[in-house]
Amino acid sequence: MGPKWTWFSWAQCQDRESPDQDQEREKHWAELFDQLDLNKDGRIDILELRIGLAGRALTSGSLERIVETGDTNHDGVLDFEEFTQYLRTNEKQLKLVFSSLDSNNDGQIDAAEIQNSLRTIGVNISLEDANRILLSMDKDGTMTIDWKEWRDYFLFNSLNNMEDVARYWKRSLMLDIGEQLTVPDEFSEEEKKSGYVWRHLVAGAMAGTVSRTGTAPLDRLKVFRQVHGSSHFKGNVLSSFQDMVKEGGVRSLWRGNGVNVLKIAPETAIKFTAYEQIKNVMRNNNDSTNLRVHERFVAGSLAGAIAQTVIYPMEVIKTRLTLRKTGQYSGIADCAKQIMQREGFSAFYKGYIPNLLGIIPYAGIDLAVYETLKFSWQNRNRGPDPGIMLLVGCGAISSTCGQLASYPLALIRTRMQAQATEKGTPKPSMLALLNNIVTQEGVPGLYRGISPNLLKVIPAVSLSYVVYEYTRIVLGVDIEGRKGGKGNV
Repeated sequence: MGPKWTWFSWAQCQDRESPDQDQEREKHWAELFDQLDLNKDGRIDILELRIGLAGRALTSGSLERIVETGDTNHDGVLDFEEFTQYLRTNEKQLKLVFSSLDSNNDGQIDAAEIQNSLRTIGVNISLEDANRILLSMDKDGTMTIDWKEWRDYFLFNSLNNMEDVARYWKRSLMLDIGEQLTVPDEFSEEEKKSGYVWRHLVAGAMAGTVSRTGTAPLDRLKVFRQVHGSSHFKGNVLSSFQDMVKEGGVRSLWRGNGVNVLKIAPETAIKFTAYEQIKNVMRNNNDSTNLRVHERFVAGSLAGAIAQTVIYPMEVIKTRLTLRKTGQYSGIADCAKQIMQREGFSAFYKGYIPNLLGIIPYAGIDLAVYETLKFSWQNRNRGPDPGIMLLVGCGAISSTCGQLASYPLALIRTRMQAQATEKGTPKPSMLALLNNIVTQEGVPGLYRGISPNLLKVIPAVSLSYVVYEYTRIVLGVDIEGRKGGKGNV
């Protein structure tokens, strides 16, 4: 009986490549160095790495680690020798991780091996999800990943074990981008204990704050057109802004933005907490069970409904402050006080039903379109994950589709919120208001104000991403879930 063939002996054998293979690899590295050396000074700095590797969806922290690890003479850049030594060292580590996944030692990784390897570290995914992971790396269409495909895909990623691989796949394949506050991501117990979760939520809250503030004038114009139709604003977007500035000055463009920003923190905290509790109920408190996509959608929708129920009075106040005339309210507290005195507590939940009904089509279509676009790209482009700009584009398109589907409900909600009625007087129902709009304005009346709403999608999504990235860097957390900074290689 011959010696036992283990994955480690296979890895050692693979380490001893033929001279031709070694020469081909060195040639490839030289070409890669030349491509990344944009100014042709024989050195690569962090900016050149960021530009040259943009299509690989690497984080700033990952790029910084490449320079810190390879920069042996500590001059802040990589020369050709340092660059190739980094790749050589990283390749050896990648080979060990590849071998640990290749359970039958045939030099190929299939979907079942991906599924089984993740299961060993407590991450349970479906075979369909395993195939999606495989498709993102399979360049030759064999539905398996060989060593070369694995090496080329992770060439600039630092992977030490299966936990690192799982973390990378989770972050790269489950990135959700949208205009509204999104369903919280799945977090491991380790991430919760390490403080990654609160850093993630803080970065998201900061991104939402800047995004909403940057697009607040367009949001105010949208609300005005939703409530008043074409009676107040008959011109284009620019002339409408001029009318608002004429009435209340430049600062009036941001009316209602304060409470819109203030509700981010409680809404995020409530949604995340509710999402975690709903997940526990759905999987019978069994932490080893992962929810499927449709279960995550249901849990996320329920969490969103709970969060909206709690913070909804702030939505009504935001609408009233957005529509207010100069001197009508002195601030958020005064607005709340006047609503309570004149209309009673029930006024804080005007438009609640259409708002709740709008969550499902928006979230469902947003998620479905985003996933369809992303996986469609991955199926056509076997190789690195889609770049950030592509993901931002997918997010903008999916958010737009979600808004188109739910916009009539959003318009009715806003009109109901804006109605100031005395205590005890009858309030028009959602169906009565819908019938009134269609009768007087036709079906186009259900889409009043959608143009400024669509105009803000791309800047809102772009601002959110940029601010999220920089806040994440400041807080020292990579998208892979590890703390960044020097020494954390």
